[in-house]
Amino acid sequence: MVIYQIDSRKKRNFLSRLSFTTQLIILNVGLFFIFSLLIGLKVISIDFVAINPANILNGLYLWTFVTSMFMHGGFFHLFVNMLSLYFIGNLIERILGKQRYLSFYLISGIISSLAFVLIAYFFGMDLNTYAVGASGALFGLVGVLVLLTPDLPVYMMFIPIPIKMKYAAPGLLVILWLISITADIPIGNVAHFGGLVAGLVYGFYIRKKFPNKIKLISQRFS
Repeated sequence: MVIYQIDSRKKRNFLSRLSFTTQLIILNVGLFFIFSLLIGLKVISIDFVAINPANILNGLYLWTFVTSMFMHGGFFHLFVNMLSLYFIGNLIERILGKQRYLSFYLISGIISSLAFVLIAYFFGMDLNTYAVGASGALFGLVGVLVLLTPDLPVYMMFIPIPIKMKYAAPGLLVILWLISITADIPIGNVAHFGGLVAGLVYGFYIRKKFPNKIKLISQRFS
């Protein structure tokens, strides 16, 4: 009989060794295909997955505050958001730590959906519009970076030179807003704005609570 001693470090589940950002990307991709399949087979309707102001205001499908974050409007939408999450998420995860990062990612996504619903209601917009995607949560992460690493040089779409984060974030909102108007593309600008505001608020809180650490972080990532 041969007895093998297994290193306890090798017992850990494969997913537990991955960053939360990588796990979120895997979850987003997996749920995109699962939701798309179920909707395509008519097992469920889009109402079960996407956020819809009319449904929420009637107390229906409240879980879509979460599920809508993990569904996307197509492969390109999924690819762009997951690529952004890979770069932004890994940086934020290093700065905030895994637990704070994951909690805020989910909270900012929910807040962005809530902003989408409330603004649609109070400004008389179409209440039967559906919204999906991780971009609301992504803009929350961007909002945090604006306060914690304002001088971090980043690249924006169609612009070949680096721009400081404090200018890139509002600039990206304006670009997406202009694209949605001129090309008549349904982009969730309201949700993006809601996520960004949530990120700015949380970033302000972090700066006040950990001023010395944030000073070092700002110097490191600038």
